Amino acid sequence: MIKLSKISTTPPSDIDKAAIELKTQSLVKKIGDLQHKLYAEGKKSILVVLQGMDASGKDGTVKTVFANCNPSGIDVKAFKKPTEEEFQHDFLWRIHQNAPAKGNMMVFNRSHYEDILIQRVHKWISEKRVKSRMEAINAFEKLLIEDNDTVILKCYMHISRERQQEKLQERID
Repeated sequence: MIKLSKISTTPPSDIDKAAIELKTQSLVKKIGDLQHKLYAEGKKSILVVLQGMDASGKDGTVKTVFANCNPSGIDVKAFKKPTEEEFQHDFLWRIHQNAPAKGNMMVFNRSHYEDILIQRVHKWISEKRVKSRMEAINAFEKLLIEDNDTVILKCYMHISRERQQEKLQERID
């Protein structure tokens, strides 16, 4: 079992920040080039799932990493609290209608995992329901992969409580 509290949120002390920034610029260009090819070919799709606490860098990641992508072939969907209409459907209804079309890239800022995490933390659903939802997510992702040639990339944005509080205070100020 993974314990996030045991995983450092700080970079290694010997990291060369300038070298990392140069490498990032190179990778951003490459992502843009590959996304243009994905769009032009129109045969496969990519779903990038960014999950993390508030202030963990999801928005900044979207702005930085996908800066060179063709806006016609990429969308970002930020999932907030479900609307009344969304509550009237199964928990994956709003997710499925935002799945990427062939040739496109979709970035989920938060995701279908949130509909388990929040519910579980607040004990709004039983462990049986949690298990059922996890199985539904696995089946949904399998459907995207097998029926739509979708590549799914999942990223967890890890941040310490202290840094999160600093960033949230910056927003308030």
